[in-house]
Amino acid sequence: MAKEALKFALMFVLLILAQVVVFNHICLFGVAIPLVFIYFVIKLPLTLGINWVMTLSFLLGLTVDIMSNTQGMNALACTILAVTRAPVLHLYMPRQETISNPEISCNTVGTAVFMKYALTLCAIYCALFFIIESLTFFDPMLLALKIVSSTLLTFVVIMAFDSLASSAK
Repeated sequence: MAKEALKFALMFVLLILAQVVVFNHICLFGVAIPLVFIYFVIKLPLTLGINWVMTLSFLLGLTVDIMSNTQGMNALACTILAVTRAPVLHLYMPRQETISNPEISCNTVGTAVFMKYALTLCAIYCALFFIIESLTFFDPMLLALKIVSSTLLTFVVIMAFDSLASSAK
């Protein structure tokens, strides 16, 4: 248990540093921003209580907000993402199937289920983040372009992270 807690603490710190130092400075074609720190929320174990998931997600978003000067946008979006995480997984998981390992990955739930789960959570997060950022539908086409492109870029990077983590085991 302590080994798992240390692993997630290290992941928390490394993802925040990667987001703030590297990924915040990437903006493809002026619209696509990789928001890869949400990989932490995606990977949290299923056995972790909702209060812990919401607290850790809020702290993750708040830390990124403080370091990125984004006035609570990530904290709000991460907290909402924490609430939607379990229902989204149950949407794609067969009801009779049980998971032996509570950590969600391609190896534990299957590649197709994990990809649908991660893509849906990326889309939810990016939609929340960019709607909160604009606080209006000033240009719905630009807003939709930012949401779709950032979702796809974030999804690709998260899948790369997961494949690296799976091959390292």
